[in-house]
Amino acid sequence: MRVVFMGTPDIAATCLKKILADGFEVVGVYTQPDRPKGRGMKLVASPVKEVALEHDLPVFQPENFKDSATVEQLRQLQPDVCAVVAYGQLLPQSVLDVPSRGCINIHASVLPAYRGSAPYQWAVLDGLKETGVTAMYLCRKMDAGDIIDVSKTPIGPDETAGELLDRLAVLGANLLSKTLSRFAAGEVPATAQDEALVSYAPMLDKSMCPIDWTKTAQQVHDHVRGLHPWPVATTELAGKRFKIHGTAVVEGSGEPGQILGLTKTGLRIACGEGAIEIRSLQAEGGKRMAAPDYFRGHPLEVEA
Repeated sequence: MRVVFMGTPDIAATCLKKILADGFEVVGVYTQPDRPKGRGMKLVASPVKEVALEHDLPVFQPENFKDSATVEQLRQLQPDVCAVVAYGQLLPQSVLDVPSRGCINIHASVLPAYRGSAPYQWAVLDGLKETGVTAMYLCRKMDAGDIIDVSKTPIGPDETAGELLDRLAVLGANLLSKTLSRFAAGEVPATAQDEALVSYAPMLDKSMCPIDWTKTAQQVHDHVRGLHPWPVATTELAGKRFKIHGTAVVEGSGEPGQILGLTKTGLRIACGEGAIEIRSLQAEGGKRMAAPDYFRGHPLEVEA
């Protein structure tokens, strides 16, 4: 069975490694063009491209598929299946029609919940206790194709979005391999999504960073977890802006945003309900530090 793989970031690279290790015939790899990165703005290959080159696979990096010659190039690979994982662009119908058995996608949520570009982050932001990955057929509408299979996993109470993604990458890789095995063995089931249960997970941006201390302690904790490692929650303390990297829900009460005290493990701040202990933070222009270490050298006035 001839497979064309399409993907770009680390989660996709994990999936590509898995299907190569499991012996699937990958005849071509599509990924986003090299992008400038870092202070020197040097062009950097995607994680998927790096894996493909390590395995001597042909790599294709079109900006899009508007050019008929680009679609024809894909057609020449004669794929039975296109496996798509976080590729970075919607595929037109001309591409979806190329593989003889269709295009499939691994999406980092339990569809139809959290369609969109930031599904696992929003699962954490919303305080979900469980999420997963979905294997589905691709269609023209974003994340709306028929479902093939789902793998679920609990979300840890202190797990960040980045930590969750690392686990979902492995879960998604296993599901992709399982799904391709089903294609090789015969027909693959398809279950339509229930449109009444659809929710969306829009792209994150830096406007979401400031912490709203009027929220409950659990909501603030979920906010910090969901925005880590990007764009990272922020707050102001004594007129100075901090990135907040780690928190815990603790006992305490006071006016929202009130500093309650510094303990051996962190700085306690009152929320609209309950309190949060900031365990790890980063002052503007500084490095990430444990909160007690930072505030021992930069004392804050504790409100009575």
